[in-house]
Amino acid sequence: MEIWTEIKISVPAGFTDAAGDIANMCVPYGIYIEDYRDLEQAALEIAHIDLIDEELLKKDRTKSVVHIYISPEDNPAEAIAFLKERLGAEHIPFEIDTADSDRAEWENNWKQYFKPIKVGDRLLIRPVWEEISDAEGRVVLDLEPGVAFGSGTHETTQLCLSVLEKYITPGCTMLDVGCGSGILSVAGLLLGAGHAVGVDIDPLAVKTARENLARNGFGEDRCDLIHGNLTDKVSGTFDVIAANIVADAIIALSGGVKRFMRPDTVYIVSGIIDKREQDVLDALAGFGFAVLERYERNGWLCFVLKA
Repeated sequence: MEIWTEIKISVPAGFTDAAGDIANMCVPYGIYIEDYRDLEQAALEIAHIDLIDEELLKKDRTKSVVHIYISPEDNPAEAIAFLKERLGAEHIPFEIDTADSDRAEWENNWKQYFKPIKVGDRLLIRPVWEEISDAEGRVVLDLEPGVAFGSGTHETTQLCLSVLEKYITPGCTMLDVGCGSGILSVAGLLLGAGHAVGVDIDPLAVKTARENLARNGFGEDRCDLIHGNLTDKVSGTFDVIAANIVADAIIALSGGVKRFMRPDTVYIVSGIIDKREQDVLDALAGFGFAVLERYERNGWLCFVLKA
């Protein structure tokens, strides 16, 4: 019998829709939301009844609970890290609980399903516990995602990695906004960037990113890692800027990103679900960005921009 992990995200009722959108990014098969604000009205409209169970009437109307279910081959720790980072970036108050058989078990058992992944034309992501006999000429990126988002399995990360192959040039500088596991920063350096800066609001993500950089032979002379709220502690300008985060965070930070850009800087944004495409495009246009390229994979979008 397969044991799935249930993750429960409790948020104030007013943040239900926003939290649901973020939760939908974790799983491709839907979510379940407990929201009792309109219980009586919904009972009348949907079930055509006005007699409601007493236990339901006692439910807290001020909070909602978003439930998602992680399959055994996926990493619950990464999903939780993703949720914490994205909910925090959107300033959504939240509590996260899990219902499972054994935390240590699900934190390790998913690894049997995470195999080396070819991304784009030049990269091969290797989980550190897997051996490879032939990289087929690809650059090998050694990765232990730990409790940070960014294992390379999600469409948004793969889109970013594929686009980085095109825009990273020898010796260039890179800013990785919301660096998570550090996968984009490491990839940029492996592809030839001279220096990278990664920033994340989650201190555990910064710690994981630092460890992954070391695994791939890079120290502080090649990459600065910053614990901060997106771009508030970053300075300087960069050749390439990548932000693999959610639509609302991209909208919120993109006006400020321009101060880190030169005339020839490319700005790569991903983590955008297709139903938010126009919202993001309208905001980016308002900030003075022009779309150079658009990429899509399984309902997720990535844009390459110039100011």
